[in-house]
Amino acid sequence: MELEGRVTIVTGSSSGIGSAIAELFAAEGAKVVLADVRPNEELLNRIQAKNGIANFVEVDVRKELSVRDLIDKTVATYGGIDIVCNNAGIELVKSLIDTTDEEFDKVIRTNLKGPYLMAKHAIPHMLGRQNANIINIASQLGLVGAKQFTVYSASKGGVVLLTKSTALEYATQGIRVNCICPGAIDTPMVDREVLIMGSSPVEARNRFISKHPIGRLGKPSEIAQAALFLASDRATFVTGAALVVDGGYLAE
Repeated sequence: MELEGRVTIVTGSSSGIGSAIAELFAAEGAKVVLADVRPNEELLNRIQAKNGIANFVEVDVRKELSVRDLIDKTVATYGGIDIVCNNAGIELVKSLIDTTDEEFDKVIRTNLKGPYLMAKHAIPHMLGRQNANIINIASQLGLVGAKQFTVYSASKGGVVLLTKSTALEYATQGIRVNCICPGAIDTPMVDREVLIMGSSPVEARNRFISKHPIGRLGKPSEIAQAALFLASDRATFVTGAALVVDGGYLAE
């Protein structure tokens, strides 16, 4: 029970990596706020069936009023905030010149503005809490570029530097800030990317896999375990880090 009693918000918690993080943190004793644009009743029921503590709050991380409402409801319910995991994000597989202004804005507002707004409104309620910390989910493509992922890579690169700068601002005030840079993880998001990238889903998926020397896609549970480490008392000297969990993608 590494997170017993710790009040945790997980954005984008209804599927994929966010769902895995929320379920693991609840199993480790955290009081988890499942924050997303739509609920995952199955996940909520599964957590509660195992005597975990969780509730759902609707949020659109692109909108400041929605984020403030999420923070206010969390504080009203649990009295404060210990951990924020900014996982909500969207992909865009498209060439630069074919990307519309609307698509660019949507990706940046979701992937980069979202973590900014969450930190801005959560941090005042995290000051003075023991081992308070923020975990941002970035990407290995926030550290290197990739064809057809220009805007997505830019948004995740912004998350990496948002993480480092926020960590420096609050290092002396008891709040740690780190990010995880996953490789391709076997989630619905990857399935959507595969459909866009090639006429043959099998060939496109195999191209994804071939970029990872470990020979497979990652599992959401593997990213959740990395998040648990960063959130826990095992990582009290870790801040401003970009933890790469990518099956060797960046090693080549």
